[in-house]
Amino acid sequence: VGATLTEANLTCANLTEANLTWANLTWAKLTNANLTWAKLTNASLTWATLRGATLKGAKLEGANLTGATLVSATLEGATLTDATLEGATLTWAKLTNANLTGATLVSANLTNASLEGTSLQGATLTGANLAGAYLKGAYLKDAHLEGANLTHADLTGATLKDTNLKGAYLKGANLTNANLTEAIGL
Repeated sequence: VGATLTEANLTCANLTEANLTWANLTWAKLTNANLTWAKLTNASLTWATLRGATLKGAKLEGANLTGATLVSATLEGATLTDATLEGATLTWAKLTNANLTGATLVSANLTNASLEGTSLQGATLTGANLAGAYLKGAYLKDAHLEGANLTHADLTGATLKDTNLKGAYLKGANLTNANLTEAIGL
């Protein structure tokens, strides 16, 4: 708990169920690491590389992933409530049924990410790139998507109630059966 692993090379490491609460993993290399069910609550993963990492069911409440690279990472069922992912790259990431309630994803790149059934309630995605993202059944109530790119995103059955969409790009987005009640900016 609270370990200092700044710039550590943990490529392909098996950290299943590891307790890394409050750990400092700034600039760490965790490419293809297995962090299934790991506890990373309040951990610093700023500018860390988690390309292809597996974080199924991981606990990342309040974690700082500013500028982190999570390309093709698997975060299915992970908890990222109140986490900071500002400027993070999550292209092709799998976040199915993850909990990102209250998370900050300002200017994050989620191109082609899978967020089916994910909770993004109250999340801030201002200026985020969600082009081609799969958000079927996602819960985005009270989310901030000002200036976000949702071009060709699939929002089928998503809840966007009270969501701020001012300046969002929705060209080619699929909004079939989406709940847009009191959405702002449409």
